[in-house]
Amino acid sequence: MVKRGFDLALVLAATIILFVPILLVTIAVYFTSPGPVIYWSKRFGKNNLLFSMPKFRTMRIDTPEVATHLLSDPSTYLTSIGSFLRKSSLDELPQLFSIWLGDMSFVGPRPALFNQEDLIELRTQHGVEVLRPGLTGWAQINGRDELPIAVKVSLDAEYLQNQSLSFDIKILWLTFLAVIHQKGVSH
Repeated sequence: MVKRGFDLALVLAATIILFVPILLVTIAVYFTSPGPVIYWSKRFGKNNLLFSMPKFRTMRIDTPEVATHLLSDPSTYLTSIGSFLRKSSLDELPQLFSIWLGDMSFVGPRPALFNQEDLIELRTQHGVEVLRPGLTGWAQINGRDELPIAVKVSLDAEYLQNQSLSFDIKILWLTFLAVIHQKGVSH
């Protein structure tokens, strides 16, 4: 209850504060590449239930629907502003809607793509599937795109064992610092 209340208060404040950047990114995506502004990705959430997670579209509309690290050369699929949106994490802003709905939390393991069976299976083995997925998480600030799946799951399990409001606040602060320094983004 406390975590959900924290999420709702923070998502309301973030939506108000970030309204102008969200509007500017919407306009930029619309005018720089054909296709929808928002990309809806099927993801596994709490208790391994599928939900649709929105992101600002950073890839061309003909990009295969797989995890970016599985593409032979992800940069060839990026839109003209896609790399900037990813490095700045501005592509994640529509996920505030998922937090509002309760599909996500601010802090938790990043939601797995529907076709990341290895990640989903390993998280289930470690009991991590009971967590609501997050906009950021312990694994995110400890390596982001650079971590192998087994290490991500180990960090997700560590978060499961140590979760608290103060730990969430620490992770949010460290996420802010990582975004400012564009740490751990490989594409």
